[in-house]
Amino acid sequence: MTGTEEQKQPGLRARLDANPAMRLLWRGGVALIGGAVVVLGIILIPYPGPGWLVVFAGLAILATEFEWARRLLTFARGYYNRWVAWLGRQSWPVKLLVSAGACLVVLAMLWLFGALHLVAGWIGLDWTWLRSPIF
Repeated sequence: MTGTEEQKQPGLRARLDANPAMRLLWRGGVALIGGAVVVLGIILIPYPGPGWLVVFAGLAILATEFEWARRLLTFARGYYNRWVAWLGRQSWPVKLLVSAGACLVVLAMLWLFGALHLVAGWIGLDWTWLRSPIF
């Protein structure tokens, strides 16, 4: 294709902007998918793994269409970066205390959702204190 032929074909964004119904449908789809990813990330935060990464990914999806999500993503990144920088400046006892707190939160979540009892059952332990009060 030559340069003039490329200019004749509008991109996806231009075609969406030209049709208000399609634009609304697109924004609704972005809101649904981005919101679902954010909710999944929030659920994953207490567990070992990429909980915050999933939250930021969901906000990035939302930020493609919504200004409020763009501002929130900028704020959240800044806050997260300040937290990491603050923790990096702390002494090893403070880092150890924060790590222990994070481990306690993870263990509490695993206990609440029955994961500890499930895994204990795999190795033949049936300790009642491992049972979740929820399930």
